[in-house]
Amino acid sequence: MKGDPLPSPPPVAGEGEVGEPWYFPFTLDPSPFTEFEMEHFDSLETRDPQRREAQQFAAIRKQIANAQRHAPYFARALAGVNAADIKDRAALAKLPVTRKSDLIDLQKAQPPFAGMTALPVSELGRVFMSPGPMFDPEGKRADYWRLARAMFAAGFRRGELVHNTFSYHFTPAGFMADMGAHALGCTVFPGGTGQTEMQVAAIASLRPQCYIGTPSFLRIILEKGDELNADLSSLRKALVSAEALPASLRTWLNGRGVSTQQCYAIADLGLVAYESPAQEGMIVDEGVVIEIVRPGTGEPVAPGEVGEVVVTTLTPEYPLPRFATGDLSAALAGASPCGRTNMRIKGWMGRADQTAKVKGMFVKPSQMAEVAKRHSEIRKYRLIIDHDDRKTDRMTFNCEIAGAGNDALAQKIAATVREVCNLRGDVAFKPAGSLPNDGKVIDDVRKYD
Repeated sequence: MKGDPLPSPPPVAGEGEVGEPWYFPFTLDPSPFTEFEMEHFDSLETRDPQRREAQQFAAIRKQIANAQRHAPYFARALAGVNAADIKDRAALAKLPVTRKSDLIDLQKAQPPFAGMTALPVSELGRVFMSPGPMFDPEGKRADYWRLARAMFAAGFRRGELVHNTFSYHFTPAGFMADMGAHALGCTVFPGGTGQTEMQVAAIASLRPQCYIGTPSFLRIILEKGDELNADLSSLRKALVSAEALPASLRTWLNGRGVSTQQCYAIADLGLVAYESPAQEGMIVDEGVVIEIVRPGTGEPVAPGEVGEVVVTTLTPEYPLPRFATGDLSAALAGASPCGRTNMRIKGWMGRADQTAKVKGMFVKPSQMAEVAKRHSEIRKYRLIIDHDDRKTDRMTFNCEIAGAGNDALAQKIAATVREVCNLRGDVAFKPAGSLPNDGKVIDDVRKYD
């Protein structure tokens, strides 16, 4: 579905035309939704990966120019950056990271959006407030959050009724789903949260085919339906998000006849990744570019290694180059068996913000990265925080290194830990490949009993 027209994109020196508007993921024609048998939402999903990369980086260059020109925060953060130079992932990785964890303080200093939007509030469709408080803008284009793509992959089709149990109050989740469903040509019942018996009554009467909301609430609704002897058999497919979907719960929901897939969406970014019927990882949305970086840094990790999800969005109203989400994931090799060719990630694997308090002092992943940066021998690292026999906090900097370790190197690294953290820590050398690939830079294993 084509969105409302936007102003012409800012020029980028030396940039030629790429065949689509610079925000091409949003210029969809309604014709893909007329055939129920369509396997893919649009042709973007099956592009040759090299063609996608070239088109997305052409869009990123114009997005960066857009941010520099219209968003004061990025005019400062990207001062001196030539947008035309951002031609590949190596160049992108040199740009500064904006962290979600900093948004509350940044927005307090310059309300409401810290100067990060390319449009004033008067030209936005809605403004939301997430806990924190943290404010999120919504543009006026159709399917602004891009959830239609994930809904289509979950089997939602034109003419079907979607029971939406995400909240329409304060936060954007309800409208994310609502706008995505309308873009597909679906009708929406705005169930919102809570009121389980009324949710059951609505489903029993209206007979919706589709559910969107959290997986745990879907189970609560179905169990309440059993208790009330209500017929909820019309529900045949679900798209769930906002919390983990354990394999056991998916099996239970599928066993009830509700085919369940999940997506990864964030209030700042909209859709980030989604499952297809193949259910082999999550496929990255066409409207974003993802990097997996070492927590506390902006440095990309090796392929397959767990790290923090950093997203560059192509959304022109709210340009967020290199937005660090604070979530952990890892890239999967190869393409999905469903025929979609974009990058895949394992899905949500925990939080990257592993800040801990040791002897009254905060210890952060960025400090561990600084320690490693000062010693070229270090290949991988992990700080373990535990208690000694007297229940006193203790830190051990475990690291895999190039070559053999020795006491002199251990003492040098320990001195750096003390200098960077203002805390003493032991150093332990570990065999190559022995530290877990789980994205943890700081592992707090202290027990309080």
